[in-house]
Amino acid sequence: MAENNSGNKDDEVAVVPGTDEFGKMLFKLNQPVTPDNLSVLDYNGGHLQPVQDDLYAMPAYVTDDFNLFFIVSQLVEEDWVIAFSNATIEKGNEITDLSEPMTTGKGLNMLGQKSPEDANNLLKYFNTLADAKRGEWRMVERPDGATN
Repeated sequence: MAENNSGNKDDEVAVVPGTDEFGKMLFKLNQPVTPDNLSVLDYNGGHLQPVQDDLYAMPAYVTDDFNLFFIVSQLVEEDWVIAFSNATIEKGNEITDLSEPMTTGKGLNMLGQKSPEDANNLLKYFNTLADAKRGEWRMVERPDGATN
């Protein structure tokens, strides 16, 4: 799933969902997101909605006590990525704020603690995107002291 820093395919490292290492994984898209290709990222009947220029969001999982939203943007240099965010939801359905984005792996790990079945479904979604050559998993190194 992820290569080590030497770039050798023979040195590929297995990264397992639920681990701290998986929390450092980010899903990088292979192409920029445009209005023409946005629909290929639809999930579970949901569609990405523009939040601001070059930033899209879509619910991934929503319950009364926990939610997770896809965030699609150029968050890392010029790369388009799929990250996650938690939303502040008021009056039952009004999204008033999104948290700072977190890595794809961290969001999946958080969901796995709430609903392993839904986390597995999301993981299958990402693996389908990877199999279709629409994106790939990447390990991100966080600065010392960073929490996301």
